[in-house]
Amino acid sequence: MKSDNNKLDRVVSESRRARDLSEQSYREQALKMYPHICGRCAREFTRMNLHELTVHHRDHNHDNNPPDGSNWELLCIYCHDNEHQRQLEAQQGNTSVDKSPGSGKSTTATFNPFADLKSMLEGKQKGG
Repeated sequence: MKSDNNKLDRVVSESRRARDLSEQSYREQALKMYPHICGRCAREFTRMNLHELTVHHRDHNHDNNPPDGSNWELLCIYCHDNEHQRQLEAQQGNTSVDKSPGSGKSTTATFNPFADLKSMLEGKQKGG
């Protein structure tokens, strides 16, 4: 039993090491290819905060790392977390990531708190 645990620990450790090397490789490539700016919020990064800039895989497949960087975009940690949260919610059926017209899936909120604002303001002006 102990040798099984040792073997499992070794396999997990090697897997993590390989993943870390892969991430370093594509991260370094992406940082050389793209300006150090978040692709969503346009925040700029310097050497001091470059560790907060992440490589996002557009197709969410971390094994898809073409040398031209076409599956990558640089996102700050906040925008990156937001992107993955949106993807999780879409998978759970809470929202849609399908933005094509006529898809039948809404990507925007449908509630409008100001829908009747004009008539309410006009009513206040008349009676007020």
